[in-house]
Amino acid sequence: MKIEKIQALRGPNIWSIRRKKLIQMRLNLEELENFPTNKVPGFRERIEKLMPSLITHRCSEGHEGGFFHRIEMGTWMGHVIEHIALEIQTLAGMNTGFGRTRETKTPGIYNVVFSYLEESAGLFAAEESVKIAEALVDGSEYDLEACIQSLREIRERVRLGPSTGSIVEEAVSRRIPWIRLGRNSLVQLGYGVNQQRFQATITGKTSSIAVEIACNKEATKKMLEESAIPVPSGDIAVEVEDLRKIIDKIGYPIVLKPLSGNHGRGQSINVRDWDAAVLGLEHAKTVSTKVIVEKYVTGFDFRILVINHKMVAAARRVPAHVVGDGEMNISELIEKENQDPRRGYGHENVLTEIAVDKDTTELLDRLGYTLETVPQKGEIVYLKSTANLSTGGTSIDVTDMVHPENITMCERVSKIIGLDVCGIDIMAENLTQPLKESGGAILEVNAAPGFRMHLAPSEGLPRNVAAPVVDMLYPPGKPFTIPIISVTGTNGKTTTTRLISHIVKNNGYRVGFTTSDGIYIQNTMLAKGDTTGPMSAEFILKDPTVEFAVLETARGGILRSGLGYSQADIGVLTNIKEDHLGMDDIHSLRDLTRVKRVVLDSVKKNGWCILNADDEYSMRLLNDLPARVALFSMDEDNPHMRKYAKEGKVSCVYEEGYVTIKKGDWKIRIAKVNNIPITMEGKAKFMIANVLAASLATYLHGFEIEDIANSLRTFIPSAQLTPGRLNIFNFKNFKVMIDFAHNAAGYEAIEDFLANVDSPKKIGIISGVGDRRDEDIRECGKIAGRMFDHIIIRNEKHLRGRTEDEICGLVIDGIQSAGKNPSFEIIPKEIEALKHAMSLAEEGTFITALSDVISNAIDLVQEYQQKEILEEGLH
Repeated sequence: MKIEKIQALRGPNIWSIRRKKLIQMRLNLEELENFPTNKVPGFRERIEKLMPSLITHRCSEGHEGGFFHRIEMGTWMGHVIEHIALEIQTLAGMNTGFGRTRETKTPGIYNVVFSYLEESAGLFAAEESVKIAEALVDGSEYDLEACIQSLREIRERVRLGPSTGSIVEEAVSRRIPWIRLGRNSLVQLGYGVNQQRFQATITGKTSSIAVEIACNKEATKKMLEESAIPVPSGDIAVEVEDLRKIIDKIGYPIVLKPLSGNHGRGQSINVRDWDAAVLGLEHAKTVSTKVIVEKYVTGFDFRILVINHKMVAAARRVPAHVVGDGEMNISELIEKENQDPRRGYGHENVLTEIAVDKDTTELLDRLGYTLETVPQKGEIVYLKSTANLSTGGTSIDVTDMVHPENITMCERVSKIIGLDVCGIDIMAENLTQPLKESGGAILEVNAAPGFRMHLAPSEGLPRNVAAPVVDMLYPPGKPFTIPIISVTGTNGKTTTTRLISHIVKNNGYRVGFTTSDGIYIQNTMLAKGDTTGPMSAEFILKDPTVEFAVLETARGGILRSGLGYSQADIGVLTNIKEDHLGMDDIHSLRDLTRVKRVVLDSVKKNGWCILNADDEYSMRLLNDLPARVALFSMDEDNPHMRKYAKEGKVSCVYEEGYVTIKKGDWKIRIAKVNNIPITMEGKAKFMIANVLAASLATYLHGFEIEDIANSLRTFIPSAQLTPGRLNIFNFKNFKVMIDFAHNAAGYEAIEDFLANVDSPKKIGIISGVGDRRDEDIRECGKIAGRMFDHIIIRNEKHLRGRTEDEICGLVIDGIQSAGKNPSFEIIPKEIEALKHAMSLAEEGTFITALSDVISNAIDLVQEYQQKEILEEGLH
């Protein structure tokens, strides 16, 4: 078998709108195409022995063991690999279960699709599942446990931590979109100006001064003490002499901890003699030069969580420990404890496995124990000096047992320090009494407190502590996203996107939009190139200044990674025509429709899908979309338009020279096309269609008719505003038009426009696109042969796997089939072709350059324009 390609889909995609995280692997089964599982001797027995947990896979059989039954009856290896990839992720603590395997048009080549939780783990699972299948076919050994452990390590390295993950999950449950910023725990919720950021449990609202105070334990203690909050007595030590003075004052037992430490690093607890105190000082100084020395307060270790100055949870924390049975030694007791199904690697389960480290051996040394010591029955042996869950500690929920006075005190503490998310560590015999009565004290106040102990306590009720964080970031009524209009289709996407953006900007919004020539915010280009994919959409949605997004969304990005957003308010489908067929398993207009509809299927239920009523394949989606549908058409008598009018639905139509909104039989005229510059006085019919789509989208969003009309009248086509879209340059004796048309539908639109252009000689500069089908290249040549008197054939910048002679031959075949016999010549370089065309120009000549390198062509023509103006000025 051979893996031809692996790609990670990260948004709504052609396989699923809801399941955004999918791996798509293009797999060539090679000779195994002739060997389904029932023809591989012993395959069923070997896979069942290696991965018995696959018994739970019901497959299409619909019952436990269904997958094994499919293997017994005979299924292809791509299907087997799909199930293996899902199962090894599940065994590694990433429970996921969606998969699809489909053969492509090429026999023996399959698309194997399966879900993932962590992208790196999913990519690893794709490659490893093929290796596992190969081992099963060959009957060779495979170390499955090593594979599972590798996946666990990948998971722990890349996954969001429990606290960050819980906030993301809560946001997702409220349909709030999120973006991970970088590889760490920095996360953006929402889009554009309405975004909020957080990292772990530090939010964009967290005061940096408050964090600084919390990190300075001395400052924290002083502020609390001055506010009549009970804290342990003590002071700061730097040298041994300081330590002696403090102990003489407060006595034993003591606690030593770094002034600027966290997560329990460098701490020594319940120190009762001088030698241990000196060792504790040195240990703490490995973390911080200044060390807090304070009276050890006896009792239990409690953590109070306060969010937005309201207590939301309380837990009693217990350090990792084992309980003796009088028979097993400490090492054996640890091993037994780690077999608890609640414990797992890293953060995969409620509890973490207990690992023996320096802290463990030091604690045992103080007791005179080693790992071989056998504790007495019932004896508790603590293995960590702190109660952190990440080191194997446990937690008991005590939220409902906290005395009201302690609640008030903790909420005061959060305000005194100024933390919006605040973890307060208390040592006390209990929390059911006020601290002043129980003799307890506040030991620390923590910024970025962990949530895990509250989300999944080992005893007691779990608390959804992520919810109040999201409530704080997005209180009722606060929006979390921005309006999104997504534009897809074969032709007209860029102009429609620019028109919509122009209307939006003129209505007072700061608009961000993506096109095939660049990313723009308020007409300022921030990135150049084809930016119609998910990364470009994300660029706009991450920008905190953007108030409205208009996203050109092309097939390539959808197939490569899915959409770059969760849902749009409006989706526009301009048309579905022959283009890019034969690539990426898209062989027909039906296939292409499946890709384009991803944009429409990702529109909010109360949003709008806008379809071209004049386009056959667009209309096939009419009654199969999740949102409301509105139509536009160049023909008021279009049957779909008549039906919509009868049903009282909204549409936009070109009628009697006007762009008109229709509501049933009512008409609201927006503007006359002769007054809309982009339509070239109504001569460019395809531009009128783009105007209809843009007008309908902005009307449905809620913009006023007059504002739309004013915007359409002020949208002046130019090389700056609409590069490569009917850019016409006037010379003294001739004209040059540059357009991006590159497929048959685009050529036909230009042919229709040129039919209205009065010129004695029409020269065309064309090329064949290397990654199109032979018939598509010939068709473009045929249309060119109909509309031009003389044709210059040039070469594309990228041949995409073909030779120049091959492409030119197909173009010439097309030209000669047109029946008009125009003259033609070949000039490979575009710039030379353009210069030559202008040298051939006579009085009234109209030159049309259908170019893939727009900026180069425009620069050359403008240079010639300036040269002509300069020469005329000299004369």
